[in-house]
Amino acid sequence: MKKISQLLILALLITACKNETKQESPIVDEVKAEDITTSIYPESMAKIFDAHGSIDNWNKMQTLSFTMEKPNGKEVTTVDLKTRAELIDTPTHMQGYDGSSIWIKNKGDNENDGSRAGFYRGLMMYFYAMPFIVGDDGIIYEDAEPLVFEGKTYPGILISYESGIGSSPDDQYIIYYDAESGQMQWLGYTVTYGKDGKSKEFKFIRYNNWQTINGLAVPKSIDWYKYENNVPTEKRNTVEFTNIVLSEKAADASMFSVAEGAMVIE
Repeated sequence: MKKISQLLILALLITACKNETKQESPIVDEVKAEDITTSIYPESMAKIFDAHGSIDNWNKMQTLSFTMEKPNGKEVTTVDLKTRAELIDTPTHMQGYDGSSIWIKNKGDNENDGSRAGFYRGLMMYFYAMPFIVGDDGIIYEDAEPLVFEGKTYPGILISYESGIGSSPDDQYIIYYDAESGQMQWLGYTVTYGKDGKSKEFKFIRYNNWQTINGLAVPKSIDWYKYENNVPTEKRNTVEFTNIVLSEKAADASMFSVAEGAMVIE
């Protein structure tokens, strides 16, 4: 009887150990899932994301908003980062995208015909959300020739798109970054909206003024540069960003809906 009791206790102990092992396994799986997020990107691209607060943190965000000071007043952009719905509120008009339609509503006597609304949709958001915005699906990464500016060399990553991705799939970008820190320093970009085929002309923006919002490094300002032979030469102008919002809370979808009296562009 004593031997049977000992065997029974031993069996219970083995069962308990098995249950403990099963309870721990989801934690192991969770760690592996987190590792997969950055492993889908080239090592150099993952290094850039990490230098800016990580692509995992960025993917938690649902709303982005920023203000730019323009010659005619403030321009406020609000974007749903998951649906890419957008509202741009300027002193002269409002422009929106509800996920399917681009619309514009003029203010006062302004007569904006919306001819550039398609081109402008998402434009400044794209520049502001660098480098995280090039973590989207359907992107191809390749090494690019380094950029040498004022004696410093910046490694580069060429970003292009699979066919049918976005409104301008022939656009290309080159992110140039600091080799030691991984922080993004320059953006080379082409403009192909309304054109057929890729462009060989790269324009340049310098990113050297960062701020931390919600754990993510985002621009405080960016500088457009003049360029020659696909190389930046001298600063042309600076755009500053204020009132930054990066939130895990989704914006009210109704704010992107076609406003009463607005023109639907496309």
